[in-house]
Amino acid sequence: MPRQQRRSTGKSSNTRKHSYPRAARISETVREVIADELVRIDDDRLMLVTVTSVDVDAEMNRGIVYYDSLQGVEGDEQILRVLGEYRKRLQSAIATQVHARRTPILEFRPDDAIRAAERIDEVLRNDPMRTRTHDDATE
Repeated sequence: MPRQQRRSTGKSSNTRKHSYPRAARISETVREVIADELVRIDDDRLMLVTVTSVDVDAEMNRGIVYYDSLQGVEGDEQILRVLGEYRKRLQSAIATQVHARRTPILEFRPDDAIRAAERIDEVLRNDPMRTRTHDDATE
C-alpha cells in the first residue's frame, strides 16, 4: 500500500489560532505591562490612575496609552506630566517583557470615552422625567 504524502498548507502545525488580530493582542499585552509597571513605580501622584486601553500601531512605532483617574479633568495636567517622567521606564519594561523587534514610543491621553459615559450616566440620573417616572412606579 503506497504511503500518502501530506500536502503543506503553508502554516506551521504549531500555529495557534487567535480570535482577534495581532495588533489587538500586542495592545492588550502592552496595557498589562504598563499597568504592572505603574504599580511597581509606586508614585503617589499616580495612585488613582487606571490604564484603560492602549492602541499600538501595526509596526509598533507608536502606542497611545489611554488612562482614567478619580481626579478627573482637574488632575490631567499633573498625571500627564508624571507619566511623561516615567515614559522611558515604561518603554524599557515593554522592551524587556514583550519580545518584539520594536518598542513603541508612548503617548498618554485621558480616556474621553469613559468620561463621556460618566457624563451620560450623570445626566440620566438627574433627568427629572426619569426621576418622576421612577417615583410614580414605587408608589
